Amino acid sequence: MIKQLCSLALALIFTAASCAFAAKENKTKGPYPEVVFETSLGKMTIELYPNEAPETVKNFLRYVDEGFYTGTIFHRVIPNFVVQGGGYDYEFKRRETHAPVVNEAKNGLDNLEATLSMARTADPDSATSQFFINLKHNDNLDYGWKDSRGSKSAGYAVFGKVVEGFDVVKKIEREPRGLYRSRPEAPNYPVIVEKAYRLNNK
Repeated sequence: MIKQLCSLALALIFTAASCAFAAKENKTKGPYPEVVFETSLGKMTIELYPNEAPETVKNFLRYVDEGFYTGTIFHRVIPNFVVQGGGYDYEFKRRETHAPVVNEAKNGLDNLEATLSMARTADPDSATSQFFINLKHNDNLDYGWKDSRGSKSAGYAVFGKVVEGFDVVKKIEREPRGLYRSRPEAPNYPVIVEKAYRLNNK
């Protein structure tokens, strides 16, 4: 009897741990809409989470459908941190955007490796077209993260994840940088989004 109770207790602990891990894996059940980015270094597929970040996903898909991202570059690469794009062409000309979207960082999704989040200024509700891909779990970008003074962060809204082609993101991470004095974090040879589109079956 004692042995059975111990086994039951272990099973409950394992189940609780599994649930906690599942929560960290972000998202509710799919299917999820998917977007393909064909870049000069390869192709990646991104699944989106409209249940958790409805306004952010709507905003992102609007830019995709308008062809906004075609011809943009990944202009900010910080190894072991993020790869950022969605705002400039290969001449570093900023593209005109729509109005900012509300910050949906308080959605239970963490900035885990391979997730996409909206880039913004110090104003939490300032994100427009730019996004970044996390190269690791950047917990300092999560909602509620506390800095050294104990102040809580408004966070950066996670709205999707690279589910195919993360090796392409890693290629971007390894690109040489530093050629442009005004853009030291930009790759020396522009990594261009040649095409961005929704998958038809989603």
